[in-house]
Amino acid sequence: MVQPKLRMRLGDLLVSEGVISEEQLMSALSRQKQTGRKLGATLIDTGVITEVQLLEFLARQLNIAFVDLNQLNIDANVATKLNEVHARRLRALVIHQDGDVYTVAVSDPADLTGLDTLSGLLSPFEIKYVVARESQLVEAFDRYYRRTREIEGFAQELEEEYGGEDDFSIGLAAGDDQSSETTVVKLLQSLFEDAVQVGASDIHIEPDEKVLRIRQRVDGVLQESVLNEVSIAAAMVLRLKLMSGLDISEKRLPQDGRFNMKVRGHSVDVRLSTMPIQNGESVVMRLLDQSAGVLALEQTGMPSDIMERFRRQLKRPHGMIVVTGPTGSGKTTTLYGSLTELNQPGNKIITVEDPVEYRLPRINQVQVNSKIGLDFSTVLRTTLRQDPDILLVGEMRDQETVEIGLRGALTGHLVLTTLHTNDAITSALRLIDMGAAGYLVASSLRAVLAQRLVRKVCDNCKTPRALQADEKVWLEHLSEQNLSQESFVHGKGCQSCNFTGYRGRIGVFELLELDEPMMEALRKGDPDAFSKASHGSPGYRPLAMAALDYAKQGVTSVSEVLRLVEEVDIYSKLNDAGVEH
Repeated sequence: MVQPKLRMRLGDLLVSEGVISEEQLMSALSRQKQTGRKLGATLIDTGVITEVQLLEFLARQLNIAFVDLNQLNIDANVATKLNEVHARRLRALVIHQDGDVYTVAVSDPADLTGLDTLSGLLSPFEIKYVVARESQLVEAFDRYYRRTREIEGFAQELEEEYGGEDDFSIGLAAGDDQSSETTVVKLLQSLFEDAVQVGASDIHIEPDEKVLRIRQRVDGVLQESVLNEVSIAAAMVLRLKLMSGLDISEKRLPQDGRFNMKVRGHSVDVRLSTMPIQNGESVVMRLLDQSAGVLALEQTGMPSDIMERFRRQLKRPHGMIVVTGPTGSGKTTTLYGSLTELNQPGNKIITVEDPVEYRLPRINQVQVNSKIGLDFSTVLRTTLRQDPDILLVGEMRDQETVEIGLRGALTGHLVLTTLHTNDAITSALRLIDMGAAGYLVASSLRAVLAQRLVRKVCDNCKTPRALQADEKVWLEHLSEQNLSQESFVHGKGCQSCNFTGYRGRIGVFELLELDEPMMEALRKGDPDAFSKASHGSPGYRPLAMAALDYAKQGVTSVSEVLRLVEEVDIYSKLNDAGVEH
C-alpha cells in the first residue's frame, strides 16, 4: 500500500505553514539533540504546540482522518489483531476491519519506519491509517489488552495438569509438581497484572459450586469474571498462602497475611485474607501500589477551604484529630498525606497500625499483633514513654485505646486516629458511647474530618440529565433550596469508562471543628445539644451537601449523591443500634 508521506521534513513544514517560527524550530532541534526524543514530542514538551494541534496539522497534510478513540465502539477481537508488544512499541491500534482492510490508528503518521514495520506485521491485509492522540492509545492498550484470555488459558492448562485431585496441594507444597507450580504462578501473575492495569484496589477469588468467580473492585465497584475451572481454586489459594507465609494445612479457620511483588514495574503490597466457605476458601486481596507513593493532601480532592482549616488543626501542638468514614472511604490516604506534611526532623512521630500500609522514612511504625498481646492499647502505652510529638493510632477499637489516646492528646501530644462512623457529628458521641468520659472527650478532641469517595462522571460521555420527580423532592428536602434552575449530568457509557458512565473517584469531605458550645454539650453528655451546636457552626457543611455541590458542578451524578445520602442514613441507623460495621 502507499503510505502517507510528508512533502518535506516536519520541522520545515511547520515553519513554512506558519505554525511555528524558525527560532522555535531551532530551539526545539537543539533540545532534541539533548533528549533524543522526536521533534514532535519535543515541540509538545516545550509548549510550542499542543498534541491536538500537531496531530490535526499532520492529518490535514497527509489527507488522513484525526479520530477520537473514546468516541469509537471498537471490537476487542479486532483491536487485538496486532500483538500487544508491537502495539505498545509502535503506538498503533487496529480500530476497524472491513474485509481485508484494517483501519489502524497511530500517534505519529510521519514515522515511516514504524509504518513499514506495521505493514509487515499485518500483511497481507491492506492498511488504512488514521491518527489519534498517544494518551488515548495508551489507555486503549490497557483497556483492550486485558489478561482475560491469558487467565482463561492458564486456568484450563492448570486444570488439565491438576485434574481436580485433592492431593494436588500436598504435592505442590512439597515441590513435587513443578509444571503445575509454574502454571499457577503464571495464572496469578496474569491476574495481578490485569488488576494493576485497570487500577483495581481489591481482588476477590470465590469458588462457587460449579464456577470460580474472580472479581476486581474498580472505582469502588466490583467487576466480575467467571472461570469454569472451579477445581483450580485450591491450587490458587495454596500458592497464595505460601506467598503470604500462612499455614497451608489449615483450611477450617480464617487467616491473614501479606506479601510484596513486582507487577508491570510497580511494587505492589498485597494484603491477603482467607475465609472458609461452603465450596472451599474465599480469598480477598487488597492491592497497595507502593510505587505510586503517598498522595499529598492536595491530591485527595479536599476543597481548599476545608484543607486550610484542616492544616490549621494539624499545626496544633496537642489534641486529637479524628478521620472517620467506612472502609474504603480514603481515611488512610488522608492520614498518610497528613503525616507526610508533619514529617519534619523536629517531630518525633510514632504510628500504631494494623496493618502498616505504607512505609515512611523517619517515622517509627509499629505493626499490631494481637496473637502475642501486642494490641493497640499495649503499644499505645509504650509509645507515650517514647517521647513522641505526634501519634497516629490506626483505629479506636475499644474503651482502653480511646482513653489512652485522649489522655495522650491531653498531655501534650498531637494524636491522629480513625473511627468507623457515618459522619463528623456522631464521631464525638461515639467516643463517649465507647466509655470515654465526656469531659475527657471535650478537653482532648479538636476536630473531626468525615469523608467518602464518590464516582466521577466520565468526561468523555458526559451528557445533561434532567432531575426525576422523586430525585427533585429528595434533593430539595436535603438542600432546602429550589433546584429547578440547576443543571445535572450523567455518563451514558463509552469505551473510555468501560460503559459504566463513571471514571475515577473524588473525595467528599466535612470538617467539624469543636468550639465552646460543642465542648459544653459533650461535658454534659447531651447529644441533642451537641448536634444542634454542630449544625450551627459556621464552618460545618454536611457530606451530602458537599456531594450535591459536585453534582451541580457536573463532577458527579445525582445517583451518586443519593447513594451517599442513603449510605449515611444506613450508617446512622447502625450507630444508633450500636452495630459494628
